[in-house]
Amino acid sequence: MRVFLIVLDSVGIGGAPDGEKFNDGGSNTLKACFQSGKLNIPNLKRLGLYNIDGVDFGQKTDMPLGAYARLIEKSNGKDTTVGHWELAGLVSNEPFPTYPNGFPKEIIEEFELKTGRKVLCNRPYSGTEVIKDYGREHIETGNLIVYTSQDSVFQIAAHEQVVSVNQLYEYCQIARKILVGKHSVGRVIARPFVGDEKEGFKRTANRKDFSVQPPKKTMLDCLKENGKQVIGIGKIGDIFGGQGLTESIKTKSDSDGIEKTLEVIDRDFDGLCFVNLVDFDAVYGHRNDVDGYAENLNRFDIGLGKILKELKESDILMITADHGCDPSTPSTDHSRECVPLLIYGNNVNPINVGKESFSTVGKTVCDLFRVKNDLYGKSIYDKIMR
Repeated sequence: MRVFLIVLDSVGIGGAPDGEKFNDGGSNTLKACFQSGKLNIPNLKRLGLYNIDGVDFGQKTDMPLGAYARLIEKSNGKDTTVGHWELAGLVSNEPFPTYPNGFPKEIIEEFELKTGRKVLCNRPYSGTEVIKDYGREHIETGNLIVYTSQDSVFQIAAHEQVVSVNQLYEYCQIARKILVGKHSVGRVIARPFVGDEKEGFKRTANRKDFSVQPPKKTMLDCLKENGKQVIGIGKIGDIFGGQGLTESIKTKSDSDGIEKTLEVIDRDFDGLCFVNLVDFDAVYGHRNDVDGYAENLNRFDIGLGKILKELKESDILMITADHGCDPSTPSTDHSRECVPLLIYGNNVNPINVGKESFSTVGKTVCDLFRVKNDLYGKSIYDKIMR
């Protein structure tokens, strides 16, 4: 038995019941891409993407290939970490701390003391703008660029010729140990960049996330403890702090993530292949690049066609997302949205499951493997399997 679970990072479908609470009323990432006029996703359409409840755009298909559902988030947040955790059966009732005015003095002073470097910025900032505005000073002084966003993140940017990538990772681990208790942010993120002031600075593919460890067992732990292989592709290993994985495969881009997934499909194993494709969020959503976002969906759809051809008879493919990041709004941060769930396999009923929670994914995956668990959520195994 093999299950391939692919998270299209930030591909929300709008309409979160509590979107206004998060200042995201009206956000709809997929609709923004559709309205660009550039979206061409025939394989996702065939699986039933436009047939999902509440999707009031795009052409529905009369005979979807897969089961499909609209997932609503229960956790108190709209971050990558809480989104993935809930998909894996762990609901976060308490929000991670955020820092709209920058990190407190005691945190910065301890970080400076333990790294031996001073800090620049220390306030919410766009990742591309912060290196543009502070890159020169960082190169001249060696001081670290520390910034945050509306999400619970402590981000450290450094030029790869000033601070080696491995050294930057060590600084992130130092920050991770400092940020505990009430300051336990969801993620510490290494943001290495290259370039110069004249030609412009550019972030590299050497980003690395250092997430807080899940406080309880997740779908990954349940599967691993029952002898199943749990292969993480992309930043899955970072999001779960390596917990519950038997193998972690890094990627350089979404295209690379698709290729790595195809390589794993070629292997014999019994278990879960859990994939995160982060470029939707990091490269396009946070930069308000509507056309780029739509074109990345088109590229994924082409890769999806290859994946569908390579799946074995008993394989199950699940495609979902962890939150939204509407590139058409003034905000460059995540948006609180519902997300799609598409499930395909030879023994899957092509039905409309309706509305479920994010945690439905973890419960259903465990049922597919006949693994007993105490995860939050409700399985739809009996609905979708023939």
